[in-house]
Amino acid sequence: MQKVGIIGATGMVGQRFALLLADHPWFQVTALAASARSAGRSYAEAVKGRWRMPESVPEKLKNMQVFDATADFDRIAAAVDFVFCAVVMSKDETRELEERYAKAELPVISNNSACRKLPDVPMLIPEVNPEHAEVIVSQRKRLGTKRGFITAKSNCSIQSYVPALHPLLDLGLKSVKVCTYQAISGAGKSFEDWPEMIDNVIPFIGGEEEKSELEPLKVWGKIKDGVIVSANSPAISAQCVRVPVTDGHMAAVFAEFEAPVSHEEIIKRWNAYKGIDLPSAPKQFLRYFTEDNFPQTKLHRDLENGMGVSVGRLRADGAAGIRFICLSHNTLRGAAGGAVLTAELLTKNGYIT
Repeated sequence: MQKVGIIGATGMVGQRFALLLADHPWFQVTALAASARSAGRSYAEAVKGRWRMPESVPEKLKNMQVFDATADFDRIAAAVDFVFCAVVMSKDETRELEERYAKAELPVISNNSACRKLPDVPMLIPEVNPEHAEVIVSQRKRLGTKRGFITAKSNCSIQSYVPALHPLLDLGLKSVKVCTYQAISGAGKSFEDWPEMIDNVIPFIGGEEEKSELEPLKVWGKIKDGVIVSANSPAISAQCVRVPVTDGHMAAVFAEFEAPVSHEEIIKRWNAYKGIDLPSAPKQFLRYFTEDNFPQTKLHRDLENGMGVSVGRLRADGAAGIRFICLSHNTLRGAAGGAVLTAELLTKNGYIT
């Protein structure tokens, strides 16, 4: 069993990590860390009044002492083999903290955006770009480490539509326009602490549109001279909207190809996109629904334990275009679950030892 730490364990994504890792077959939680405010308390005390998950605090973690992610660095580093990081700090502070753990020879599986743009930090969706893990060799040279490194999760919003577009790239995909309808948990909120979202839609999420347009190109990039060079196509234009939903990011996608592509071929490719052989992986990565009113957030966000991607409403859009709807669970596939799956992939392939 690998010994793991959760850095940022009291936040919403940290709580997801706690649930996913409490009984994981490969990983054992041996350290929980958060801010100085939570340090020294038991995990149950630290999340009292802040627990946002439908399940209870895991029994195995309830009485574990919470460390200060910064001040107790040496104690955490001595207790774990690698860490998951989901802190709420500035980008500069987050990058400094993650590189500190990596330089202490601890792999860091990050849910934060601080290191996503670094060309030697892989941004993995395990079923889409597992080969990007190879850049870790170059990153270790930069950091001066033998074992430590950082991998970053992509933005949760792109997890809904990038998987559906990925098997279509070689069909001459030219451009993509997407509008995402994003749950409030993506902001680390619930309706209890964000009542102004009830019966409301906010047509702006800071930084999301840039991430939605640029991050897919890194995911589809190639490794050259020890860094990931982003793809230069397709051109992506995005609008991101916050909607009054607890969990689940939906995307309305408009895609244009160089020449018409049959809907039968597209659906065939989606249905053929199976999962990978890892504990947290969905058996069916993409599932296409033929019903006109599917997928629906409440009905389908938990598909494949929240790790599957739902697709529906494929139809024509102009002479050589299509439009369709996608849905994924933002704190499972898009955040903690995707990070755990990434750690499983890196363990299987020998990057985490």
